[in-house]
Amino acid sequence: MPRRAGAVDLPLALGPEGGSLPSRVTDAIIAAIHDGLLAPGDALPSTRALAARLAVSRGPVVAAFDELAAAGFIVSRQGSGTVIAAGADDAARAGAASHVTERSIEHPSPPTTSHRAARWDLRPGRPDTSLIDGVAWRRAWRHAAAAPPGNDADHAPRHGELRVALAAHLRRHRGLLVEPDDLLFAPGVGALLHALPAAIGHGPWAMEDPGYAEAWTALTGAGAQVQPVPVDDEGLDPALLPRSTRTVYVTPAHQYPLGARMPVARRAALVEWAERVDGLIVEDDYDGEFRYDVAPMPALRSLVGGGPRVVYIGTASKLWAPTLRVAWIIAPTHLRAPLDLELERRGLHVPEMTGRALAHLLDGGAWIAHHARCARTYAARRAALVAALRRYLPGVDLAGIDAGLHLVLRLPDSTDDHDLVTTLDGAGILANPLTAYGIESTQPGLVLCYATLPETQADACARAMAPILRAAGAA
Repeated sequence: MPRRAGAVDLPLALGPEGGSLPSRVTDAIIAAIHDGLLAPGDALPSTRALAARLAVSRGPVVAAFDELAAAGFIVSRQGSGTVIAAGADDAARAGAASHVTERSIEHPSPPTTSHRAARWDLRPGRPDTSLIDGVAWRRAWRHAAAAPPGNDADHAPRHGELRVALAAHLRRHRGLLVEPDDLLFAPGVGALLHALPAAIGHGPWAMEDPGYAEAWTALTGAGAQVQPVPVDDEGLDPALLPRSTRTVYVTPAHQYPLGARMPVARRAALVEWAERVDGLIVEDDYDGEFRYDVAPMPALRSLVGGGPRVVYIGTASKLWAPTLRVAWIIAPTHLRAPLDLELERRGLHVPEMTGRALAHLLDGGAWIAHHARCARTYAARRAALVAALRRYLPGVDLAGIDAGLHLVLRLPDSTDDHDLVTTLDGAGILANPLTAYGIESTQPGLVLCYATLPETQADACARAMAPILRAAGAA
């Protein structure tokens, strides 16, 4: 008998990469049925909602639902959406699956490619690691390995070299007057955001919508209540902040993902808001140093009154590589001890060898040289892609092109950008749908990263995209 007909707020998480994305979705749903999180009669989210929650394209989720329906795990009912089928729990506990797994194949055959390989990967968050100077990189890690490792298992590494080098770098390049002891480190921005709600202790958080999906996931996973605030061409408007919130997460240098640059007036108004309500601003300066047509703007924390009200977050992932898993934070004085305690309690440490290597890159000039090389390369690649898109799609609406590593191609409101991403995937082009970054926002578009797209490939890539985008009404 059905247990309940209402939709289940399912904390579904995909398993480790390895199989196809549809198979990972089906495996996660069957696992939820096996564990009792889903029971016969429970309503699943729509394919669009589940795709947005998982930050994946809608197409693989649709394929997963088709596979589950064919195997008898789910059924579609008129007026009730898609629900877990009767007997699905017994089947899941008996070890039934919707597809054959690699472990169950007695005579495995050589792996084959079931779909066309991607020719251009334009998904955001992927800097070009081939731009790293191998000689300087290896020299930094040899320096790090030369020092004997510490043996204090009770405390996180102090990262004395990195604190000194990074404090000097932030003072010169982001206008931040910071002492070495003001810096704390964690293995990525997500790790910091997991620890912040407990350290801050404020009420609901406000967050840009659309915004950084991983930040939303980290904050809600840490138990924070997140209230979306719509953004416009100037980023977040402090006048729209909910009266109940005292903490706001923003990306003012290059709003993620739309790319807006928060003007000086709004920056001052945001700091004034924090002073008026005794609030806090969490400033994620994820790519504040990549500016092309405009000069870099100072960080919010550097404004008058910003020091006591702004928590500043920076990262090495956009400049060097996401796999480094190094982020730093500068918090107001009263938050440093509780934040340090939360990071320590959760074991969110950066290895001391990694800290020494990054300090060597900063001290030896390799950091600045790498940044300059990346800025020149990314500027040329951005210009080539923008020109090519405008060549083949006159009138195309592009946003966020003056900074960062990606741009946004806006689409008509009636466009299903998840379906469009699936179509592009079939043509060998990987992109992200803009609606995947929305909490309540349903604005469609494509988020396109040009960091790894060579200038010589921009024309061919845009030419291949053009007929698909024209069919979607992009221009």
